[in-house]
Amino acid sequence: MLDLRTIYIVSAMTCSVLGIVQMIAYSSGRFERWLFWWSASGIVIGAGLFSIGLRNVLPDVVSILIGNNLILVGYLLLIVSVRLFGGRPARWGLSWLILAVLSAPLILLWRDDASTAPRIAIFSLVCALGDLLVMLEGIRLARQERLRSAWLVAAIYMPTAAIFAARALLAVTGWIGEGGLFAPGNGADAWLGLWAAPFLALRSIVINLMAAERAGNKLTYLADRDALTGVLNRGGLMRSYAGLEPGPVALMLIDVDRFKQLNDTHGHGVGDEVLRRFASSASLHLRSHDLFARQGGDEFVIVLKGCPVERAVETAQKIRAAFAASLAEMEGLVVQPTLSIGVAAEICGPGDLETLLQRADLALYARKRNGRDGIDTFEEDRQAA
Repeated sequence: MLDLRTIYIVSAMTCSVLGIVQMIAYSSGRFERWLFWWSASGIVIGAGLFSIGLRNVLPDVVSILIGNNLILVGYLLLIVSVRLFGGRPARWGLSWLILAVLSAPLILLWRDDASTAPRIAIFSLVCALGDLLVMLEGIRLARQERLRSAWLVAAIYMPTAAIFAARALLAVTGWIGEGGLFAPGNGADAWLGLWAAPFLALRSIVINLMAAERAGNKLTYLADRDALTGVLNRGGLMRSYAGLEPGPVALMLIDVDRFKQLNDTHGHGVGDEVLRRFASSASLHLRSHDLFARQGGDEFVIVLKGCPVERAVETAQKIRAAFAASLAEMEGLVVQPTLSIGVAAEICGPGDLETLLQRADLALYARKRNGRDGIDTFEEDRQAA
């Protein structure tokens, strides 16, 4: 027969050791505050499990009252750490209030063995609720940050929530808890504990997987971005363009007029500020799925997905107006930059990026021949002529 006490002790050691290891990792200074509370949660839950495992060895006030409430405190720290990881506030005051309300029945029912089954039911329901909250946070992170490992959080915490709910049901129906936690005949509880033990170990480390994936995503993001303006660089544009779904696209090739003269007159600091203002102004008129990149120097590329050439020209006009309004806020500019824009479209896109760039470059060249500060579109017949 399975020994429930041994399962408690082994689970306690697992949670405590993993919590201590993670606390050591946190002390390196390479992690944010969420890891402190996550590792503290493991240590506190481990202490609670150890106290319960020593029922009838330690005084009841320690093994029942303190042990159960230590686990609830550990759950609170667990939920707080996941919220902090997701960039949400901890809400300590509300969290402690909810914990006090949920732990009150356990405090009232800790004194005699006749209360074991109700205590197990209440305690298990609270733990199931905690697991469900962590599972929902994992789903939110998976959707918002596209963290695949966050789905693993949901997949790990969902079974433990079900196990705790089943344990509560068994306690309510009298299948477990009669005569005390470790009384003979509680084999069902031991089997549930055995099923839960591997998940306890897995969920202690799953947040580290999310942290590693997030760090990798951040490095990829930075590698694809222009450091000055925050828009895509050429490599990022090529990778993002390759992932576009079939459909019409329009491409704008934009050149900041008189940029070299601006740098020579006002200095590179002012030139950098003008480029940042252009990037900010243009972004206001782009959709979340449009691509915006800096080709280098004062040349930028915008790819509008599902956009005919007429709408691309309208967007280009809005960008020119927004850029001019932003520059009006800069005092003392002797050289006034403007925008020359070449537009090319592909009805059966996305097509070849280099071909679209060449067409837009021809339109841009035509615009510069005709006095800059405006918009030209690529027309096959006109370019051939």
